[in-house]
Amino acid sequence: MNELWLWLVSCIGIWGEYSQIFLWVVMPITTVVFALPLFFAPLIWSRWFHWRQPGDQDGRNLTRYFGRCLGAFVLIVEALMLRAALTGIGLAFTFEVLIAVAVMMVLVHVRGALEGRQPFIETLEIGMYGGLGLLAVLFFPV
Repeated sequence: MNELWLWLVSCIGIWGEYSQIFLWVVMPITTVVFALPLFFAPLIWSRWFHWRQPGDQDGRNLTRYFGRCLGAFVLIVEALMLRAALTGIGLAFTFEVLIAVAVMMVLVHVRGALEGRQPFIETLEIGMYGGLGLLAVLFFPV
């Protein structure tokens, strides 16, 4: 077990010299698929991901509000990635944020899957966020 742990730790940042390129790949995808749709059109985004739409106006307003709030935070992460990709400033911090986002989103989606309250496509995001977190570890700038 100890050897496995040492091997895993030795993998951190094995592709770190390409960390800015990694951000140039991830940032546009997450901006287009998550950040902008959530910020500008959360109900349309929720339909893409097969969420049932709230029936009453208060429910739609609340969904829009929380969607825009989440979109705003994703845009902050996108801005961190853009700055780090362009300049290299805050590169390690940006990867720490990406890893934290990945871990928290895996937990959110695992809980949703266990509760059975999310569309199947959201359950598939467990793998997506797990993969993003793993890639962020491998591309971590060391």
